[in-house]
Amino acid sequence: MAIRLLFAALCLSLLLSAHADQPLQAWIDTALPGTVLRLPPGTYSGPASITKPLTLEGNGKVVVDGGGKGTVLTIKADKVTIRGLTLRGSGDSHDAIDGAIMVAEGNGLLIENNVIEDVLFGISLHRTTDSVIRHNRIRSRGASSADRGDGLRLWYSTGNRIENNDIAQIRDITVSNSPHNRYTGNTIRDSRRAFNFLFSHRSLVERNILEKNSTGIIALNSNGLIIRGNRILHAMDASGAGIALKETSAALVVDNEIVHCAHGIMADSPMDAINRIVFINNVIAHNITGVYFYGAKGGHIAINNTFRSNLWPVTIIGDGDPMNDTWWGNTWDTYEGFDLDGDGFGDRPHELHAYADRIWLETPKATFFRNSPVLELLDFLERLAPFSAPTLILRDTAPRMQPAKAYN
Repeated sequence: MAIRLLFAALCLSLLLSAHADQPLQAWIDTALPGTVLRLPPGTYSGPASITKPLTLEGNGKVVVDGGGKGTVLTIKADKVTIRGLTLRGSGDSHDAIDGAIMVAEGNGLLIENNVIEDVLFGISLHRTTDSVIRHNRIRSRGASSADRGDGLRLWYSTGNRIENNDIAQIRDITVSNSPHNRYTGNTIRDSRRAFNFLFSHRSLVERNILEKNSTGIIALNSNGLIIRGNRILHAMDASGAGIALKETSAALVVDNEIVHCAHGIMADSPMDAINRIVFINNVIAHNITGVYFYGAKGGHIAINNTFRSNLWPVTIIGDGDPMNDTWWGNTWDTYEGFDLDGDGFGDRPHELHAYADRIWLETPKATFFRNSPVLELLDFLERLAPFSAPTLILRDTAPRMQPAKAYN
């Protein structure tokens, strides 16, 4: 009873105080474990640390300012909820991962409806499980993406849900050694890499809008990914891509729209023939290169995709046999056949050959001259009167006459 009276007295004194920047730590320290701490409107000073189960609510009227020192709010407990706060004013150290929220350890957390601005890093989860990060607005400081921090950072964290966040002007979302997480309904724009997966297997990336980033989704050694129903737009960095998979196997890429990117999809060969990468029902449109496969083994499966208005629909580089890839039921705007029997599929396979393109395919340094007038003239002459047999890049045995997936 005495503790409760002391807490009530402290709350009353703070309410009556005219000081604008009250230390948030004092409120946290006097709250009992499991308390719902509804902060009165105002500005509170940080940094602060939570080491017990607690709900911290601001109702959109509370600002916590770190004063340019370290991380604004650090969590070292389970069952913590952070809701309705504006968090700003972190330090500037990349090495210390200064940011808005650092979960040093904790499970079963809920971080929702917060505004995060004027910080280096946004939310960092370290060894965190079964937590939800949703409906937050996250911005990093820094003019260039290389100078910013990650909007979200997961490290050895699993079973988390990242949902419906508005994220822009960050460096990356970095997911390292963190399998079995779900990333759904987020909007990420004006950043470097929207999603950067490193050794993070069997994660779901679904219904996100990724716009004007250098690269949409990049995965390194992250097997069993499901990339489904995303819109990836305007990834036009010179080395960028809508989706880039390296040393990643058994990935399913389905129902995505990948539009106006330097490379729509990039992938090397699966690490094992039985772990093929499968692309189904994607719209790949208005890219410089629609699909770029490289590596000696091949082994990709592409079914029911729509290729429209790409400068090069498909590029395949490697010493292996491109016929190791499987193409079936895709729609090609360059298909020149007919559907005389009316079954919705072309009467003959769609084949894509490399003519003068072999120059830069076989000599990477010549890529600089790709699409130059000289190579365009050589390609025209090769098609008109081939000097040698062209290289077969792919054969779609049943090209569709109409797209399997509608796209406007």
